[in-house]
Formats: sequence, structure tokens, C-alpha cells
Amino acid sequence: MTDSWDRVDTYIGEKLIGDDAILAAALAHNSENGLPPIDVSAAQGKMLYLLAQMAGARRILEIGTLGGYSTIWLARALPDDGALVTLEVDHMHARVAQANLDRAGLSDRAEIRVGPAIDSLAAMTDVAPFDMVFIDADKQRNVDYVAEAIRLGHSGTTIIVDNVVREGGVLDAASDDARIQGTRALFDFLQSDPRIDATAVQTVGAKGWDGFVLARVV
Repeated sequence: MTDSWDRVDTYIGEKLIGDDAILAAALAHNSENGLPPIDVSAAQGKMLYLLAQMAGARRILEIGTLGGYSTIWLARALPDDGALVTLEVDHMHARVAQANLDRAGLSDRAEIRVGPAIDSLAAMTDVAPFDMVFIDADKQRNVDYVAEAIRLGHSGTTIIVDNVVREGGVLDAASDDARIQGTRALFDFLQSDPRIDATAVQTVGAKGWDGFVLARVV
């Protein structure tokens, strides 16, 4: 079955995305520097790009940069005067991502802030609200990140959280995996907080069985 998932993703890529030398170079650069291959897939990256455009996003916040693959997709969706802030805890990952953004010609609109994301978020006390937030960082802090996204957004802000199905692990209330418990806590938070309206969709493909939360600040 997973072979079929991969082949369908390849088909989608060939039909709807095509070859992209900049994105291919970013993935190659990530691999050369030992970054884990946990970026979104090409189809998911194109989805983020389209969602940002559908939302009319002019300011985007990304929590979890890794090597900047998703950052490139999101920054490309911005208008010429748009801005993206991406948060990364690992200095080496940030250096790799910066090189990828430079190669993509996006350094003028994408800023990497290095350090624990929760600290970088807390420091944002007088900034223009973000129109879209993409969260793909340590799952243990998902609730904190979404709460900060709400604070830093406005009515209508789009919030997307990756890796919320975890091959069905989200169903395991007794799991000793902190990432699963963090994800379950996120669902509880989304269920109870009236400031946000949300759903989640399961995904299969080159990245396996997982899913996204799709949410909107009320």
C-alpha cells in the first residue's frame, strides 16, 4: 500500500507541480548537511502555497524551519511586499535554511529567527498580526504554539499544524510518546477554545500516514 502512496504522489508531482531546480537543490543541500528528511512533500508544499494565496496572506509565521523547504513554498506565495518570519531552534539547521533561501532569492521577504520558538514568540509583543501560521515544530508544545498563533493573528487568520495523526498514534491515550500526548492535547485545546474553529484531515503519501489541522481564528 505505501508503494501505491508513493506512486500517487509521484503522479501528482508530474501532473500538477513539475520539476523545480530550487526546491530540488534545497532538499539536496539539506541531505548533504545531515538534516532529517522530514520536510513536507512536494504536494503538501504546493498545498501550503495555495492555502497562503487563498488566504490572501501578506504576513506569514512559520514555527519550525528545518532546512527551509516549506519556507520557500510559503514565501513564494507572498506578494512582493509580503513578509515571512520562521522560527528555528537549531543553529546549523538555520544556516542551511538561510543558504536555501538565498539561493531561492527569497531573503528579502523571509527572516529566520534562531532560538527556542516559545521564547521567540514571547518576544513578539508589538508586531503586525500574521495572516497565516504554519506549525511544524516540537509536537510537545503544540498547544502553546497554537495559543501564540491566535495571539499573534487576527480574526480570519489561517493556522495549519502538521503531523497530527502520527500513523494513528493520536488514538492512543496511554502512549508514552510525548509527541502523541502533545498532539492529543492540541485536539482537546481546539475542541474547547471558542477563539478558533478547526478540523483535521488525514493524509497518505510519500511521507506516510499523517495529517494536518486546518483552523481559522474566529
